[in-house]
Amino acid sequence: MDADVIIVGAGLAGLVAAHELRRKGRRVALVDQENANNLGGQAFWSFGGLFLVDSPEQRRLGVRDSLDLAWRDWRGSAGWDRLEGPQDEDYWAKQWGRAYVEFAAGEKRHWLRDNGISLTPMVGWAERGSGRADGHGNSVPRFHVAWGTGTGVSEPFAQSAREAAEAGTLTFYHRHQVDDLIVEAGRVTGVTGTALAPDNAARAMPSNRTAVGSFTLRAPAVVLATGGIGGNHELVRKYWPARLGKPPRQMITGVPAHVDGRMLDIAEQAGGRIVNRDRMWHYVEGVKNWDPVWPKHAIRILPGPSPLWLDALGRRLPFPALPGYDTVATLKYLRTTPDIAEHDHSWFIVTRDIMAKEFALSGSEQNRDITDRKKLAVFKSRLSSQPPVEVEAFRQKGEDFVTAETLEELVAKMNGLTDAPLLDAALIRRQIEDRDAQVDNPYAKDVQIQGIHNSRRYLGDRLARTTKPHKLLDPKHGPLIGIKLHTLTRKSLGGLQTDLSSRVLRPDGTVFEGLYAAGEAAGFGGGGVHGYNALEGTFLGGCIFSGLNAGRDLNGTL
Repeated sequence: MDADVIIVGAGLAGLVAAHELRRKGRRVALVDQENANNLGGQAFWSFGGLFLVDSPEQRRLGVRDSLDLAWRDWRGSAGWDRLEGPQDEDYWAKQWGRAYVEFAAGEKRHWLRDNGISLTPMVGWAERGSGRADGHGNSVPRFHVAWGTGTGVSEPFAQSAREAAEAGTLTFYHRHQVDDLIVEAGRVTGVTGTALAPDNAARAMPSNRTAVGSFTLRAPAVVLATGGIGGNHELVRKYWPARLGKPPRQMITGVPAHVDGRMLDIAEQAGGRIVNRDRMWHYVEGVKNWDPVWPKHAIRILPGPSPLWLDALGRRLPFPALPGYDTVATLKYLRTTPDIAEHDHSWFIVTRDIMAKEFALSGSEQNRDITDRKKLAVFKSRLSSQPPVEVEAFRQKGEDFVTAETLEELVAKMNGLTDAPLLDAALIRRQIEDRDAQVDNPYAKDVQIQGIHNSRRYLGDRLARTTKPHKLLDPKHGPLIGIKLHTLTRKSLGGLQTDLSSRVLRPDGTVFEGLYAAGEAAGFGGGGVHGYNALEGTFLGGCIFSGLNAGRDLNGTL
């Protein structure tokens, strides 16, 4: 045998599994088609959001949370409806959901701290929900941010792998592309594939697929931690569900091209079961990147609750399609409403004051103060009346951003960003004036204004995330800014079905001996731990939890 365990994929889930195996001195072969620059995978580029329940950070900000409330939120958001018997698609997904919420309410924070991950005092309120107590959404803020953003989450485990390699218990197989699983007597016993030509491409940049040889590795167990399909628009379109209408003709991409879903089909052909392929998590607040890290690299705006959201024809989106409330419901509305489904974009209109306080951008490179752990700079930036430097750079240089002193001038510029002038300034003015008439009192009938007041009752949002309600047409809060928004492909919510030990299952529900899956390849656990909706901060945590479970089970059985 070449190792005790072969791990395919050097992202967060694979690194956590390797880290856990290292604790018991297991010999690990870590195989990845990319070079050493890509250690840490997508997690490296993330904002570093982590879902925690009843944390000290929440309590310091006056948030009262509990396992019971979090489980109600998770269950209501997931909406698991494929539960008929142990062989059905959501049987294990629901069990993973319960186990993950218990992890987030219990061991997780201490485990993070013990492994060198520290948290900022900020707790964001993501996915505020569908407006029903038993429906989708977070009842309270739970989105914790790691110091170092995504690098602060991935790097401790990347460093652990490097140290294990120096100690001789882990061997890196960079530039090795797995093409098949070796199955003998019904058990996975190794991998075969193509050795790729060396390539010194920078992190996340495309690399060559020039074959220079072949390889075979054998071990008693193989862990697949190879991610999802977000970088492969062909597969996104193939599995796009009818309930979300037709996929946009043009989408932008939030992950590198090597996030292609290739290993999922290989595992399925070998005998593993893939479930819930029609469940996806794509954002509708995507913008084209003026300074891309990799080709076609796009960014998501993480908005506060105040931006005015218009469809492609200039009409205000209805609840719950409000900024920061319900990602899937908004995507569904934009893709299934007949007279706007032919258009691939929508719009934000904000004042400079809203942009300054309420706009954040996804990505470690878009939050240099947190990524570089400059604590004083973080507090100054988040409490400043000026936009963060990265946000201001997009306003000035981003092709989806326009700025003007008057609404009519703004709408003319917005129309200049589309093939045909679809927006009517008079219609937009009427809607804004109706909206502005609602901000004179600390209460309102407008549901978005109600949400802004609700947000400001939370100390964290009042200090750093939600501006005081004001009239959009009040020039002292200007200028006005229009942002063209696109669908940004991101996450697969389905994947290889696994039991709570991260063991892959066969179509008949039995364990596929020797094969494990973790992270996005496993739908972050069980083939669909999130169900139809995510609560955010759960993707990194899902990688951690599923990779940890794989490592722990292997340590107990090898």
